[in-house]
Amino acid sequence: MLHAVSEVAPSGAASAVGAGPAPSLTASSPAPSLTASSPAPSFTASSPAPSFTASTGRLIGLDLARGLAVFGMYAAHVGPDPSVGGPLGWVMEVARGRSSALFALLAGFTLVLLTGRPQPRTGQAGRQAMGRVLIRSAVLVALGYALTCLDTSVDVILAAYGTVFLLALPLYRLRADTLAVITAATALVLPQVLYPLRAAVEGGSWADAVIAHDPLARITDSGGFIELFITGAYPVLTWLPFVIAGMAVGRLDLTRPGMRSKVALLGGTVALLGYGGSWLALHLVPGAQAAVSLTADGGSAASAWWSDAVGYPTTLTPDWLLVAAPHSQTTWSILGNTGVALVIIAACLFATDRSARLRRLAAPVIAVGSVSLTAYVGHIIAIKTLGIDDLPTSAALPALACLAAASMLLAVAWTRAFRRGPLEYMLHAATAPARLLN
Repeated sequence: MLHAVSEVAPSGAASAVGAGPAPSLTASSPAPSLTASSPAPSFTASSPAPSFTASTGRLIGLDLARGLAVFGMYAAHVGPDPSVGGPLGWVMEVARGRSSALFALLAGFTLVLLTGRPQPRTGQAGRQAMGRVLIRSAVLVALGYALTCLDTSVDVILAAYGTVFLLALPLYRLRADTLAVITAATALVLPQVLYPLRAAVEGGSWADAVIAHDPLARITDSGGFIELFITGAYPVLTWLPFVIAGMAVGRLDLTRPGMRSKVALLGGTVALLGYGGSWLALHLVPGAQAAVSLTADGGSAASAWWSDAVGYPTTLTPDWLLVAAPHSQTTWSILGNTGVALVIIAACLFATDRSARLRRLAAPVIAVGSVSLTAYVGHIIAIKTLGIDDLPTSAALPALACLAAASMLLAVAWTRAFRRGPLEYMLHAATAPARLLN
C-alpha cells in the first residue's frame, strides 16, 4: 500500500508520493534554501529535534504521521488478524484501511509542496514542477506493478497512488476552500459511480474484451485500467478524494495560531459524520443490516466501520453503500478515514511542536517517515524474500515487531548520513529531465 517518500525538490519543495519533507511556510516567508549538502535531521538523546528544522525545511510532525502510516500498513500486511481480540486486535483493526488513507492524504500534501507552497508555481517554474509530478507518477506506477509481480499477499498501492497523483495535478493552483469543496463532492459522487461500474464489470463479459485490448493489461499481466480504476483493492475513483483533501491541508498555513486545532476539530467532525452516519443509515434503512450481514462472511453489520462487517466492495446488495468498513470504497468510509487522518496529522504536529521529550522518543518513527517510500517498498521485498506470508499465525506478532524494529534501525542510521532514502534519491534523479522544460 503508501504510499512513498521523503525527499526535497528544487526550490524547497518536497518530492515524493505521500512522504516529502514539509516546509513550514507562510505567505510572507519564502521557502528555505535547500542544497545537496544539507544534512538530514539528526535526532539524538542529547539534542532534541525542533518541530521544524530550518536546515532541511521539514515539519517533523508530518514525518511522524508518515511513520505511523508506514507502521500501520506493516500491521495490516504482517501483523495478527484483528480476530485475536483485546487491545491488540483493536490496534490491528484500526490499522486496516486507515493507514493507507493517511498515507494518501499526506501524498496530497506532497503534491502541493512539489507544485509550490504557499503560492503555486507559474511560468517556467510551474511547467517544470508539473513535469516532475508527471515523471514521478510514471515511476510510481511502474514500481507498483513491479512489486505486484513479486506475488506477495500485499495489495500494492503505488500504481493507484501514481495515477491519482496525475489526476489531481490539474487542481494544484486551487485554494484550500475550493479543494475542500471538491473533496466533499468527489467523496459523495464517486462511490455512487463506482458501484454500478463494478456491478457492470462483474455481471458481464465486456470487461474481458476491454482487457484483451488494454495495453496496460498486456504489459503488467493484470486487469489493466479496469482493475486500476474500478475493481482493484485501491480503485482510483474512490482514492482521489484522499489526495485532494491532503492538497487542501497543504494549502493551509499550519503555523498560524489555532489552525492545527481547526484541522483536528474538522477531522473529528468528519470522522463522526462518516462512522456515525453509517451506523444511523444501517439502523434507519429497513432491512439494511440484514442485507449487509449476508455479504459479511458471518460478520455483524452493527459494527459497520470494522472489517468484520464487510471488507472489499461487494455488489450483492446496494445496502453495501451504507457501510464504512475499511476498503469498502463507500462515501461513509471515505469520510471516516479522512477524518481520522486529519486528527492524526494535527495530533502529530501538536505533539512534536510542544514536547521535545516526545520528539526524542519518536525519533526512530520520524526517521522511517522521512524515508517512507524506501520503507514501504522494503517491507514488501522482505515479505517475499523472508517468506513472511508463509509463517504460522502465532509468528505474526514477532514478525511485525522485527520488521518495525529493523526499519527504525536502518532509517535512523541512513538519515544520519543522507538527506533522502535510497529510493527517494532514485525518484529525485528520475525527474532531472523536467529541468529542460522552458
